[in-house]
Amino acid sequence: MPNFEALFDYIQKISGKLLSEDDKHLLMAHFKPKKLRKRQYFLQEGDVCKYIGFIVKGSARTFSVDEKGHEHILKLSLENWWLADFESFYLLTPSRFNIEALEDLEVLQSTNAQIEEYLKHIPAFSAMANVISQNYTIANQKRMQTVMSYTAEERYEDLISNYPQFLQRFPQNMIASYLGLSPETLSRLKKNSLK
Repeated sequence: MPNFEALFDYIQKISGKLLSEDDKHLLMAHFKPKKLRKRQYFLQEGDVCKYIGFIVKGSARTFSVDEKGHEHILKLSLENWWLADFESFYLLTPSRFNIEALEDLEVLQSTNAQIEEYLKHIPAFSAMANVISQNYTIANQKRMQTVMSYTAEERYEDLISNYPQFLQRFPQNMIASYLGLSPETLSRLKKNSLK
């Protein structure tokens, strides 16, 4: 039995609204459980992102690979976060990103058409989507500012204050990539912060 309670709790918490039993039945009928093993892809570069996924258990990374073969991590994701390349999902264009499970991953996934139905018929889902949209806009703006104008030390301190769980859940080389640092620089920053 998939864990829909995590999704229901998340929607109600973020929206501030209760889901009716009918709302829950509609969500259970259309959100499909999917399990991925560690290292399996939720999405591969060049494919259209047909699903958005809500993480019930596990973690993932969204990344691209440049022409020199270097990986660039755009996003690290944990439980109660959404997985998708939103540009590809909404515009139905080929994705420029890969989304890979970093641990065994359990998601509840839904299509664009189904999301539109939830937005029309489930007030709590619509309210949640508005809050998430605002939060993503703010988070992306902050992320751009940190990448463009923060020093390496400021980026690391910002990560510790906003996402301390990342340090326990993700390998150091991935955190370095996410911060736009070399692993050696991150190692030095970690040592200095322990002094």
